[in-house]
Amino acid sequence: MARLSDVIEAFIKDMLESSKEPKLQIGRNELASHFSCAPSQINYVLTTRFTIDKGYYIESKRGGGGCIIIKRVACNSNKNLLNIIIEKIGNNITYNSAIQIIDGLFEADIITERECNILKTVTNDRTFNESVEDKNRLRAYILKSAIFVIFNEID
Repeated sequence: MARLSDVIEAFIKDMLESSKEPKLQIGRNELASHFSCAPSQINYVLTTRFTIDKGYYIESKRGGGGCIIIKRVACNSNKNLLNIIIEKIGNNITYNSAIQIIDGLFEADIITERECNILKTVTNDRTFNESVEDKNRLRAYILKSAIFVIFNEID
């Protein structure tokens, strides 16, 4: 059985795909009511599943009941997206954060499933030698290097 977070994510993505607009405006409280959950559960899904590195931009509007606007990032230039991702990686990155970026690239059809699996393997802690002291720094270097190669082939 799917977790509630997965169900909410799928529901929002279906709404985005079926929308004729490049953005989706939803009421957080209404969505929480629909799924019989706390509004904080909706916030959790939005902040973890709809991030800029996964190709989404979230705006919150307060007042009058409030609403959330979800936009699919439409980068006019792959260099813009590349800069966003490289900035997100920084000088070190955890494996879980790397996975989010890698999955976002796959969902955005920038990398294939095979490339996705390769990137996950080469950034995994088990891939690094036990003597590597700063795995997160090495992981960031490897991930940035691979992403530069991927984006150079796109342009």
